[in-house]
Amino acid sequence: MTTNETPSQGNFIKQIINEHNRTGRYAGRVHTRFPPEPNGYLHIGHAKSICLNFGLAEEYGGKCNLRFDDTNPTKEEVEYVDSIKEDIRWLGFDWEDREFYASDYFETLYEYALKLIRDGNAFVCELTAEQIREYRGTLTESGRNSPWRDRPVEENLALFARMRDGEFPDGSHTLRAKIDMAAANLNMRDPVMYRILRAHHHRTGDRWCIYPTYDWAHGQSDSIEGITHSICTLEFEDHRPLYDWFVEKLGIHHPRQIEFARLNITYTVMSKRKLLKLVQDRIVDGWDDPRMPTISGLRRRGYTPEALRDFSDRVGVAKKESTIDVALLEHCVRLDLNAHASRVMAVLDPLKVVLTNYPEDRVEELEAINNPEDPAAGMRMVPFSRELFIEREDFMEDPPKKFFRLAPGREVRLRYGYIIKCEDVVKDKDGNILELHCSYDPGTKSGMPEANRKVKGTLHWVSAPHAVDAEVRLYEQLFAKENPDDVEAGQDFLVHLNPDSLRITRAKVEPSLAHASPATHYQFERKGYFTVDSKYGRPGSPVFNRTVTLRDTWAKINK
Repeated sequence: MTTNETPSQGNFIKQIINEHNRTGRYAGRVHTRFPPEPNGYLHIGHAKSICLNFGLAEEYGGKCNLRFDDTNPTKEEVEYVDSIKEDIRWLGFDWEDREFYASDYFETLYEYALKLIRDGNAFVCELTAEQIREYRGTLTESGRNSPWRDRPVEENLALFARMRDGEFPDGSHTLRAKIDMAAANLNMRDPVMYRILRAHHHRTGDRWCIYPTYDWAHGQSDSIEGITHSICTLEFEDHRPLYDWFVEKLGIHHPRQIEFARLNITYTVMSKRKLLKLVQDRIVDGWDDPRMPTISGLRRRGYTPEALRDFSDRVGVAKKESTIDVALLEHCVRLDLNAHASRVMAVLDPLKVVLTNYPEDRVEELEAINNPEDPAAGMRMVPFSRELFIEREDFMEDPPKKFFRLAPGREVRLRYGYIIKCEDVVKDKDGNILELHCSYDPGTKSGMPEANRKVKGTLHWVSAPHAVDAEVRLYEQLFAKENPDDVEAGQDFLVHLNPDSLRITRAKVEPSLAHASPATHYQFERKGYFTVDSKYGRPGSPVFNRTVTLRDTWAKINK
């Protein structure tokens, strides 16, 4: 489903925690964890999980660990570890001294596996990966036991030790839990716990050639750390019986796994595989491209941590999958930026205006409000001169009835300045408009007797001699279809790419922006919210990314 309304803020996870606290299940402790895989950059779905896990720990006076699930060295990089830590800190959360890795527990996990073997609950299997899938059965047919399922314990122990010592080739042996090949839940059909994989690990080097699977490492890592509530998304609901089976057979601390619906947003893909394809195929400008739903991309676009946390709170947690309208996310961004972003004037498609009755050598400094929502933001001075730039779209030679901007013979007010009147239109030989010649009314400046004379239009502007050239990147949604994952047979999700997701223009901005600092937020009056790009641009030649428009026009255009 797609909803345009704010979802319920009901939190069933809190109800479970409250019941545990009431019954004393964990002696009143609340200890959560955020367990990312370091095989890519975090996206907004992870942001929701971060806010949930750290937020619950904070609310209940507990703790939240950061634990990297580094069990697949072929896909993991230190770059991803560093980016994940940066994203969490940027969102405003602190794991203090509780930074852990599944690899911290490789030796303990190995000892746990030996216990399962000794207790007759695990065995070494020589089926290939393809054979294991074949023996597994289907949802309607029971699986078949591996020919090696009933090996003697001592033989399993010896073979497992030889696996660790590197005596067998990759993929030739696995360690599997011995559960029930007829179980209705396919995850319980003798799942693989270890596979042989000769790959260099970013933390343990070449010390190990067998690596634990996620299902084996995850629950035991939770237990080792004393986690009370292991919160994950709904796709792991069918894995919970296996999670419980492992900790019960080992007789160790038993956290409670709780599943909630993952975050889905319109016009957005969340699959890490698809995001990686966008990066590798150079469809976007890296993981931090402002059109990407990655936290680093949203940060570079100008989204704030406060907006993402507000969005996470509004979305809440649910047990049923749904899709949230991207308009809600943008609404949260506008709310935050409206309160904090400085107002400035920038002309994205400049058209020159010459005030023919204004003195040629005169420059005035006009007082402008930095943010009407924040009196403490104060005022700034902007230069005003004979030659100005206005938006080309703010002038029409033959305007319709309800066009209240500039036209031949019409008057408009310049923001913080004077009322002007269009007297003449200067064109080239092909009929293209080059500039407008206007007159100004010197008595209409703020504070003068005629300052309150009413006109229907107010335009933003920039003084031409003082204007700073800037590159402005106008971003839209990366995909043109509400559900980009909805493709016909044989189609790729890239078929739904929006060809107009990025438009670059050369703008004229007021001189106060010449040395604007990276990641600083502004409202370009009448145009939207923008931020100084952190990747491109240089002092004196800034680059601005459009964070979000002033109003939600995307949904109206595309429906």
